[in-house]
Amino acid sequence: MSAPDPAPLGAASTLPLLAAFIDQHRELLAACLDDLDEEEARRRLVPSRTTLLGLVKHATFVERVWFEEARTGTSRVELGLPAEASDSFELDDEDTVASTREAFLSACAASRAVTEGLVGDEVWTGNRRGPLPVQWILLHVLREHAQHCGHADILREQVLAARP
Repeated sequence: MSAPDPAPLGAASTLPLLAAFIDQHRELLAACLDDLDEEEARRRLVPSRTTLLGLVKHATFVERVWFEEARTGTSRVELGLPAEASDSFELDDEDTVASTREAFLSACAASRAVTEGLVGDEVWTGNRRGPLPVQWILLHVLREHAQHCGHADILREQVLAARP
């Protein structure tokens, strides 16, 4: 998986650049499910619960934790999210390629909407760690998505290589 890097911006604000890099990784994560059947998307190739479908489901959790819970203080239970990040990889019978991708894209759209127009010195107080600057949150989300794009790249390569 690859995508072109966002264009460099002036030094005025790093937020648009961070948003562009996050969007790039969002696109790559959504694309990791392209042209896979349900079995391929769910295939476990490592001892952990990490699957391609599980990675995208977890990325949805990441979006919602950082752009809903951290911003509003709404609990994970109220948001319908697992209490622990590790549980967000767990797949249910109703999780399909289509439904998981749609949930992820919807969460990403909501995240974009709440961060549009921010200047970078805002602090969100709803996360369990306590108050966090929005710039820290954006960097954390970028790190999470970049890490999981790498995982997805390797898993997808293995899935495709196993095809007849």
